[in-house]
Amino acid sequence: MDTVTDIRMISVPAGRVTLSDRRTQRSWTVALTPYRIAASVVTQDLYARVTGERPATAQGGRLPVESVSWLDAVRFCNALSAQAGLTPVYRLEAAAEDTEGTESVGRDTAADGYRLPTEAEWEHACRAGTTGARYGELDDIAWHRGNSRERLHEVGSREPNAWGLYDTLGNVWEWCWDVYDAEVYGSYRVLRGGGWFDEHWSCRASVRRRSHPTFRIDDTGFRVARSVL
Repeated sequence: MDTVTDIRMISVPAGRVTLSDRRTQRSWTVALTPYRIAASVVTQDLYARVTGERPATAQGGRLPVESVSWLDAVRFCNALSAQAGLTPVYRLEAAAEDTEGTESVGRDTAADGYRLPTEAEWEHACRAGTTGARYGELDDIAWHRGNSRERLHEVGSREPNAWGLYDTLGNVWEWCWDVYDAEVYGSYRVLRGGGWFDEHWSCRASVRRRSHPTFRIDDTGFRVARSVL
């Protein structure tokens, strides 16, 4: 547990993960050093405590925060780092007008603060040493369209994976750091994990979704990570 923020952080071992994209039929392997990642996605209570805001459409302190953009998540990470006395990871600068009013975000890899996981880190943590589509039976581990009654559920109310992470599949999609495909989609960022309104085939460890970094919708949230320096 990070004592200042009360976030339960899971230590993830080094490893290798093979990512794949169904659209391009491409796969690539990423080697990872150890890192830490939150056991649960950011809740509405935590988001409000850090930012003073409750942007979610379905209100509840233990519900995942949703209707947050990638840029909202980046700003949250910096604010959380500052509150915890850590060095913020991200550098935000006003962008040129031709980027649709978004911001240019740089990353300090030597900073010890909170950040978004890379999609390789996310998938490695989600799989927790497994190699199948999911780390358990879907209804036991995830809220999806078939069992959610088409609504959000409190974090940690399904079974965790072997490393102690909850809701990596289902409930809300999770923003990752990475650009999806700059040549085709520009600044669009990666989303992982599936959400409460998704069919079972979207709630798999390998599934990738993309969206503009300013986009907000009621099935998208995020969890935080930290580098081991």
